[in-house]
Amino acid sequence: MSKKRTVEIVEELAIPIIEENKFELVDVEFVKEGPHWFLRLYIDKDGGIGLDDCQLVSEKISKKLDEVDPIEHNYYLEVSSPGIDRPLKKDKDFEKYKGEQIEVFLYAPYEGKKVLQGELLGLENNEINIKDENNNIIKIERSKVSKVKLAVIF
Repeated sequence: MSKKRTVEIVEELAIPIIEENKFELVDVEFVKEGPHWFLRLYIDKDGGIGLDDCQLVSEKISKKLDEVDPIEHNYYLEVSSPGIDRPLKKDKDFEKYKGEQIEVFLYAPYEGKKVLQGELLGLENNEINIKDENNNIIKIERSKVSKVKLAVIF
């Protein structure tokens, strides 16, 4: 089974469990690092995620994965907070984080840059709209974007 299909199945299994506990599923990753596979679920809630939240979700998801057994080989299950540099993936993320500083990672350079940073203005017509440090409005088609995340600024 492909990694993409594995992620889709895990999302389908995880969403009801996560939502019943009043959390949000931010992201699912299924990656190979060295000889080991890792299934990572990132969860969030208003006020942030704590260790007890991660443990609760981990236990419930683990039980469900054992029942359904959608992954053919051994893997490590990890459940954690998305962190301060949270990825923005869903349409609602672009609404929720309007006004925040973001980083946009591109597949190909835009005006010589593969990473853009600025204030998120929103998502419109499948374009991510940001205002850069010079107050220029930049509109980038989502299909040209590999990743968007909240910027960590000190």
